[in-house]
Amino acid sequence: MQLEAEGSYECSVTGLVFEASEPVLVRYSVLSWSKFDSFLSNSWKFAGPIFDIDTVNKEASVLTSIHLPHSVCLAQSPDHTVLFRILHVVDEAFIEPPSDYSGSHVKWSVRSLSPVCPIIPADEQAEYHGAVLIYKRINTNNHIFHVYLALNNVSAIKEIDEQVQSYTNKYIRMDKSSMCRLVEGTFRFSSEPEGVVRPKELEFTLAEIQLIGFFEVVFDDQPPFEWSLMKSTDEVVWSAVIRSDDWWAALKENQGKRAICIVEAKNETKIHQDQDLSELDLLQVAENFGSEWRQAAIYLGLLSKDLDDILETEKDVTMQKHKMLEKWKNGRGQGEATASALLESLKKMKNLSTNVRDTLQDLMKANDEPMDE
Repeated sequence: MQLEAEGSYECSVTGLVFEASEPVLVRYSVLSWSKFDSFLSNSWKFAGPIFDIDTVNKEASVLTSIHLPHSVCLAQSPDHTVLFRILHVVDEAFIEPPSDYSGSHVKWSVRSLSPVCPIIPADEQAEYHGAVLIYKRINTNNHIFHVYLALNNVSAIKEIDEQVQSYTNKYIRMDKSSMCRLVEGTFRFSSEPEGVVRPKELEFTLAEIQLIGFFEVVFDDQPPFEWSLMKSTDEVVWSAVIRSDDWWAALKENQGKRAICIVEAKNETKIHQDQDLSELDLLQVAENFGSEWRQAAIYLGLLSKDLDDILETEKDVTMQKHKMLEKWKNGRGQGEATASALLESLKKMKNLSTNVRDTLQDLMKANDEPMDE
């Protein structure tokens, strides 16, 4: 971040605020709490992100102070006071007093630059600005979600992202309204329709950094799902309605980064009329097929040998359905493998899933294809 002159500058992504005495280029990155947990005694706990900050070709003293974002709700603290301190790691840990703090930041007078973050006493009974993070497992026949409670700051979210990325199975993070207020304690998860929820209760704590707990929620039903999180007192702290569009939007946003090997080879950004279904579109349709998908294969002109080859070479059921649709697409000319063409091929199928029909109609609307009344 280039600070052009003397003054104050805020990073819109991290919330960091720098006060500089002259122009300077500042480099900084978000670090994971777990890498610095050993520097923190049992008397303290993290209260905001940890950053590694440096200046380029200038002394640290050109930054007179840095305002570090924190996640504590001061409005809920007695007299709006909290015993903030600064963890400053230079080969060893130093705990320093701040020069000031506000409802969003802790001000630190710079002496030298290295990893730094705000902390509070371990026994501080604080309320926090929190977030609910939802990850959906991909390539499954049912719907499997991991739901995490976290402080709403970049280090906490980075920590959970790294944990999820270490799993053998692949997950995508859904972009839902996630803001809430959290206290350390026990929470319960509720859903309508009901799914399988493990565990029944989850302890939210800042004491455990190395392995973060979560609710695993499993549904055989189709969305929408109405979710809520409650304290042990039954007070609802967060609620949301989860729809299939939520994870398809996340999947499209992350398709280049995920290991499902689906790449849309398109140079055009504007979807036009009569556009063939992409690989991602086919996967979206495949996920909505039930056990009737083999019957659908017959309506789409596949032979018994085609089905046998798919079942033999692909073990994942969702990807078997995808292969079936891909086989149909490859047998058609350019501009003939559209959502409307697929729906037309299946229109005589009496037990076609309503979810498949709705998905194809949504794709037709998105592609500006004409729809039969």
